[in-house]
Amino acid sequence: MLCRDVMARLSPFLDNELDPVASREVSQHLDSCAACSAALDQQRRLSESLKRDLEYHRAPDLLRMRVARELRASAQGGSGYARPTPPWRFLSAAAAVMVVVGGVWMAGTLSRERATDLTVREVVAGHIRSLMANHLTDVASTDQHTVKPWFAGRLDFSPPVSDFAEAGYPLVGGRLDYLQGHPVAALVYLRHKHTINVFVWPATNEQEGFAPAMTRQGFHVIHGASAGMVYWLVSDLNSDELGNFVRMVAARPAKP
Repeated sequence: MLCRDVMARLSPFLDNELDPVASREVSQHLDSCAACSAALDQQRRLSESLKRDLEYHRAPDLLRMRVARELRASAQGGSGYARPTPPWRFLSAAAAVMVVVGGVWMAGTLSRERATDLTVREVVAGHIRSLMANHLTDVASTDQHTVKPWFAGRLDFSPPVSDFAEAGYPLVGGRLDYLQGHPVAALVYLRHKHTINVFVWPATNEQEGFAPAMTRQGFHVIHGASAGMVYWLVSDLNSDELGNFVRMVAARPAKP
């Protein structure tokens, strides 16, 4: 079983949703693949963090009773003989729906903020893990034409890979990593012995541009999107030099 196939099955494997044969194949692969095993551990920690940190709010009893009453009235109106529905009932139901939609929107906003914070934690954890576990790269090369093809068959997208050695930010390789429950490309660069991890995956409804650097656990983290890709960059490099690197990443399209 290929790493790509295992990555796609990690979530159902973790939740015991695979059939016995598929579960055994994934388990056997995990026993022999450190990268996929690390991805499983990371997904398990993310799941535990979500259960621990996310807040769940019960709808107010008055709203629940009101919605239930309107549903019962609608069901009764559809059985037996037909009877006209008073206009106020439509208005009442519409008001209830507006309240629910408004609550969902607020919950969605909070969820996005929490999801971003969780991703920041994952990015920093991935950076630290790569430094401590002596697993900085799966493919060590300064040649983008070696690093980029290495991801073929391991990811369902082709990450943009460039070398910035002429500006003092040489490419040193890449590896397979795991963020937000999905396999991603991790490109590794150096600047005066400071390691820069660049996590990349395809963007979905992401606004173009990069946010200012934030600091977590002593590391600078920059997030943004460019040319259809999401980028998360993390390093202990000072924020000015990391910002210069981000501008080069955003300005230079990857060479084929």
